[in-house]
Amino acid sequence: MSEVSKNRNVIITKKSREKLVKARAGAITLPRIVGMAFGDGGIDSDGNVISPAEEQIELANELYRKAINGYTFPADTTCRYECTLTESELAGEVISEVGLYDEDGDIVCIKTFTGKGKDDDMEQTYALDDIF
Repeated sequence: MSEVSKNRNVIITKKSREKLVKARAGAITLPRIVGMAFGDGGIDSDGNVISPAEEQIELANELYRKAINGYTFPADTTCRYECTLTESELAGEVISEVGLYDEDGDIVCIKTFTGKGKDDDMEQTYALDDIF
């Protein structure tokens, strides 16, 4: 069961699925996931989480991009990507959406969630599982 089917606030973008099918056929080499994008457009004015759409090619309101710290394989069909924001990165912002992006700069996965405030005296680490 994919992460998409378990959580309506996580999607694999159409662009990502197009790349996957072409890579499986051997028509292209699949670009690596290299970073995480952070935004504040994952909630509406009342604080309700907005479900992302598979047709999205960007976050609703991207604020920052950063290279991932790394990845692990907690299960045979799962890759967990992690990215840590330092104390000064996005200080004072409320983060409510993250996306993984590949070497081409394309957003391949988007997750929305309730707003998380980011203080200037703490780090925050975000993890996003890619599950097949």
